[in-house]
Amino acid sequence: MIAKKIIIPILLVAVAVISWQCSALKKGGGFNLFSIEDDKALGLQVSQQIASDPKQFPILPERGNEEVYKYVRGLTTQLLRSGKVAHANDFDWKVQIVNDDKTLNAFAVPGGHLYVYTGLIKFLDTEDQLAGVMGHEIAHAAQRHSTQQMTKLYGLDALRQIVTGKQDPGLVEQLALSLASLKFSRKHEAEADEQSVLYLCNSSLNAAGAAGFFEKITGKGGTPPEFLSTHPDPGNRVKDIKAKAQSLGCKGNKTNKTEYEKMKKLLK
Repeated sequence: MIAKKIIIPILLVAVAVISWQCSALKKGGGFNLFSIEDDKALGLQVSQQIASDPKQFPILPERGNEEVYKYVRGLTTQLLRSGKVAHANDFDWKVQIVNDDKTLNAFAVPGGHLYVYTGLIKFLDTEDQLAGVMGHEIAHAAQRHSTQQMTKLYGLDALRQIVTGKQDPGLVEQLALSLASLKFSRKHEAEADEQSVLYLCNSSLNAAGAAGFFEKITGKGGTPPEFLSTHPDPGNRVKDIKAKAQSLGCKGNKTNKTEYEKMKKLLK
């Protein structure tokens, strides 16, 4: 009887894990112990941690920058309405701009919290490039890469903390910092690149816009910055992104450079 009492809960956990796994594979993501609600709960806590740390994450005030926020959020909405984003209707998809001109970065938090740095916005030249990068970050959240990584690193213990609401504050702070540092696997980065193309393919914009970021950041043959050292080779990513757009038959070719330059000048 004791053995049966032990086996039954284990079987229930196994069934739950298999159920989550099947759901993830059908709608964005690989093996993941976390539910959609867990993603949302974790994302909310990480976003609160970010908001409480203005020294590390100085959020650009919306007042006085309404048009910039409208522009970036408009691109995000366009991507989400492509019909290709997993969990487009499940997550909150909140966008904030980090006021840091020295950092060329954007990152995603579970549950659809997206952050883009002023440094990246000013560095890029065209709307399709920003849309490509935003699509890449949306893909990280939509494919649930963060909680896949947590499943791999922390397993059931992290899940227990999320479910009980008793997360170690140090864990949440660690996640906030690691997510801002692009700590995704090579596989996840490649998948996010492909998804970005897919999201833009039926739009009027150049679907391979993300390739423009890598072309520019490496100086078309120069040495890539240190933060890309643990990621797939930028040169290969440019080729893969463009090849994906070609294989999907994407027809859009607009860059909206003029509109983008006007938006950049509004940043205060």
